[in-house]
Amino acid sequence: MRLFECILLLSLIVCAMSVAFTKDLLTSIIIFMSYSLIMCIIWMILQSPDLAITEAAVGAGVTSILFFLTLKKIRAIRKEDGSEQEEG
Repeated sequence: MRLFECILLLSLIVCAMSVAFTKDLLTSIIIFMSYSLIMCIIWMILQSPDLAITEAAVGAGVTSILFFLTLKKIRAIRKEDGSEQEEG
């Protein structure tokens, strides 16, 4: 069990560093989701199921959906700006 905890902590650190250094926004969102899921598992190991459920629902669920929707809108705005510049 101790080895599993160490692997989880190392992967948590790797996820945090990866989000900071990733250039692609979609990749950053996916890494953030995996970070939240790892935190959910860690909360379960620490015997805090209420925090684990909250982390899974808010961290990996709602926040990720909001990030995906925001990314979609940003790309739509960029496409509109590009078509306006070509016309003008």
